[in-house]
Amino acid sequence: MKILKPITIGNIVLKNRIMFPPLTTGYEERDGSIGQQSLAFYTRLAKGGVGYIVLGDVAPIRSFSPTPKLFDDSQIPSFQALADSVHQYGTKIGVQIFHPEYDCDEINALFMQKKIEEMRARLRHDMEHFVDEVSEQTLLNIIKKMCDCAVRAKKAGIDFVQIHGDRLVGALCSTKMNHRTDKFGGSLENRTRFALMLVKALKEAVPDMPIDYKFSIVTPERGKGGIDLCDAPQFAKWLEEAGVSMLHVAQANHTGNMADTIPPMGVQPYGFFVDIAGKIKETVSIPVSTVGRIIDPVMAERILESNKADIVGLGRPLLADPDWVNKTASGNTCDIRRCISCNKGCTDNIQNRTFLSCVLNAENGYEEKRCITPADVKKNIVIVGGGCAGLEAARVAAQKGHTVTLFEKESSLGGQLTIACVPPRKEEMRRAIYNLVHAVNKEGVTLRIGETATLEKILSLSPDTVIIATGAHSFMPPIQGINNSNVCDAWEILSGKQQVYGKVAVIGGGMVGCETAEYLAERGAEVSIIEMMDTIAKGESSTILPTLMENYQKYHVAQYTGHTVKEITLTEVICETKENPHISIPCDYAVIALGAKPTVFDTSAIEEKGIPVMKIGDCNERAADISNAIRTGYDAANAL
Repeated sequence: MKILKPITIGNIVLKNRIMFPPLTTGYEERDGSIGQQSLAFYTRLAKGGVGYIVLGDVAPIRSFSPTPKLFDDSQIPSFQALADSVHQYGTKIGVQIFHPEYDCDEINALFMQKKIEEMRARLRHDMEHFVDEVSEQTLLNIIKKMCDCAVRAKKAGIDFVQIHGDRLVGALCSTKMNHRTDKFGGSLENRTRFALMLVKALKEAVPDMPIDYKFSIVTPERGKGGIDLCDAPQFAKWLEEAGVSMLHVAQANHTGNMADTIPPMGVQPYGFFVDIAGKIKETVSIPVSTVGRIIDPVMAERILESNKADIVGLGRPLLADPDWVNKTASGNTCDIRRCISCNKGCTDNIQNRTFLSCVLNAENGYEEKRCITPADVKKNIVIVGGGCAGLEAARVAAQKGHTVTLFEKESSLGGQLTIACVPPRKEEMRRAIYNLVHAVNKEGVTLRIGETATLEKILSLSPDTVIIATGAHSFMPPIQGINNSNVCDAWEILSGKQQVYGKVAVIGGGMVGCETAEYLAERGAEVSIIEMMDTIAKGESSTILPTLMENYQKYHVAQYTGHTVKEITLTEVICETKENPHISIPCDYAVIALGAKPTVFDTSAIEEKGIPVMKIGDCNERAADISNAIRTGYDAANAL
């Protein structure tokens, strides 16, 4: 496969054409140096076979950004330890140098003086105006700091320097953000002047280091901080002439919506930036990489075969499975745990100021702490429940060497995932089911599907440990009228077991309720959402929420927040608010989406026989989400 063949970038040979693109991880130490969590994460990627890793958002100054920083010589050893570690596996590494679009020195000074409100006001001001107001001398100082950072990276044994073509550099290139009237604003030549000055300065500071440039493009539909699509080919030529060795073509951001650059499932098509990368590749002779919803090796190979790019960037897919490259090289592509683009553990975590993780991969972010090791004593394990928690536990237990039997009373595996993939844009959740089912089959788990796990059946297998993963069921509260013929269950709607028409009141504005409302609205129902809290979709990803709300507007979905349901009749839902004790919402059907309760499985007789019992996933105390299911399933099985 072409993706596995070497390629030369400047004076460096990459062992293959798969790169881990720059991502904010949140793994770094407070001073921005590389700690054990970062070291373990990137080393794991290298061990998995990736050819080129870009360490994202490396700041050349002391800043508030929760990113790596290389502004002082004392930080060099930690970066050197990282470089040495990934080099053991033949992986090359680069640092993406960026500068925030605000006055870091001034912001830091206000913080040290404990003038917090002034600091926040200045930060808000700078995010809008710093690009226009920053002096030429300050820009020259920033270039020097970025060059100093590159010199430190070189001393640390880093292979590449990547210029972040978004943030300050991209904002200066942008027609939407740069309103200057001096030599750094106006014409294309002026707007790109800073970027080209930076390239030339870096060539002088670290002449032996190839320069990779994150080529952020503003399309007519998305982005602000980068080069306009119409100007991109010319700018690419100038960058090559200035000495750039590689262009990493990607969507520009600065819009406040991370879905522009890291789109969740169903919001943008697969490979959504491939054709644009191909246009840039036509204009330059240096290698071009592309990124964006490239899921599997077949897709990646097709991109290179079609000459749209020379290198493929995989961000989220390598979080889901760091062995993506090694599995491809060994001919086991079907074993890859494929990303579902949910953004729950990765993008959402970063926006919520925690560290990067993956809901499908319990080891991601915990590479130091979580690793499947062979069991000292091989045991006989029985698992009750074939949802994602049970399947993950079965996979891990079998991989450790245990004999595993799994009972699932339904005729198919996957549990709640089988309905989670039904709402609009969520069909990619099916990959999670495929990943898990394939894994347990490969590991030799005995699957007893369509079979209820009775005490007799469990005991007949002489288990050493029983794992309960019976999941949860939808909660039906004691509302007056709950048993009426026009009252349905959101889970049953999504499973196709119940159907509705006409005016539908969805009671409950959580994740399930909002997705069910959108599902029904797309199918012609006149939908209202009733929620007792002040907001709906509280747990939804910030990258998905805008699209959800757009569809609500498109299909005229009514939202009644702050409404408590008192009664359901055959023609209406009667609610109350703080201001009004009686509000009538007409409906033909009411659909209940008010959460879930753990499904209880009586284990007393098993425990009486001295057999250890473990509960995982939704059945353990309270219902949660796929991340909890995978994590608890993994941890329970790995402890055996």
